[in-house]
Amino acid sequence: MSHANAHDLQLDPAGHLKHLLTVEGLSRELLTEVLDQAEGFLGVAQQAVKKVPLCRGKVVANLFFETSTRTRTTFELAAKRLSADVLNLNIAASATTKGETLLDTLRNLEAMQVDMFVVRHAASGAAHFIASQAAPHVSVINAGDGRHAHPTQGMLDMFTIRRHKGAFENLRIAIVGDILHSRVARSQIAALNTLGTGEIRVIGPRTLMPAQVESLGVRVFDDLREGVRDADVVIMLRLQRERMSVALLPSEHEYFQLYGLTEERLSTARPDAIVMHPGPINRGVEMDTQVADGPRSVILEQVSNGIAVRMAVIAMCIGTQNLRGQSAVGGLDD
Repeated sequence: MSHANAHDLQLDPAGHLKHLLTVEGLSRELLTEVLDQAEGFLGVAQQAVKKVPLCRGKVVANLFFETSTRTRTTFELAAKRLSADVLNLNIAASATTKGETLLDTLRNLEAMQVDMFVVRHAASGAAHFIASQAAPHVSVINAGDGRHAHPTQGMLDMFTIRRHKGAFENLRIAIVGDILHSRVARSQIAALNTLGTGEIRVIGPRTLMPAQVESLGVRVFDDLREGVRDADVVIMLRLQRERMSVALLPSEHEYFQLYGLTEERLSTARPDAIVMHPGPINRGVEMDTQVADGPRSVILEQVSNGIAVRMAVIAMCIGTQNLRGQSAVGGLDD
């Protein structure tokens, strides 16, 4: 499916978010609305009752065809904090292994009056396909498809950056590592460009860069110290061994020698630079423990922020009738 179709598919006739499949093609206003709504949801975690009634009576189904701990659990928590009912489908153990097709699974769940599918799939375009086939009342969120996109991870990273750095215009942001296989990097770069970021850099070995990577609106560096020089934000990516069909690297040890983030290499970044990682971290490969657990790391904060951002996206897609015209966190459940 082309990006043009994907973009049309994501918005309802009034221009509100119906599905979140990719950040590419979405307006700056819409991305900012997601960040603003998430800001309103951050406080829910601090309340005695960690719930708001925005999606009460709605049913959210997590369809994870690929394993994930953090993304699945944060989506589950986000939906429950909005008072939705949640179904977690372990697809490996479900009817698809008996030969039931994706569409049959979809139709059966729709017959149970499910309102939203959160989909993670190894095939690029799987979430688009489901959104294009879903019943009109159903919303679809892409929780990661192949190498293509991971929009909520991209947005929680934008949210984390904005909370620390404010506006994006004057920022230098460095993304380091396996750009080629990273759906997170694609979503980050698209969102950063839409939000008007000053300079986006990608750093890594040429074997882990997509062809014509410059066309994404980034500056390319193959030297880590130069790439992070004067950066405000350094985002480390996970080496995606499982997506590498051939050995693109000599060894993890050698990768760390060249591209592993250490305090010493980070010293060329700005003194108030923050360090991010979408997780899970391979310690001693992408960064050493000193940096991962150090004062500039906001990695655990990204996880907390992920819940607020996912609440915002779910609420904007299926809680919209309740959201419009009132503050996100309205009344509380008693």
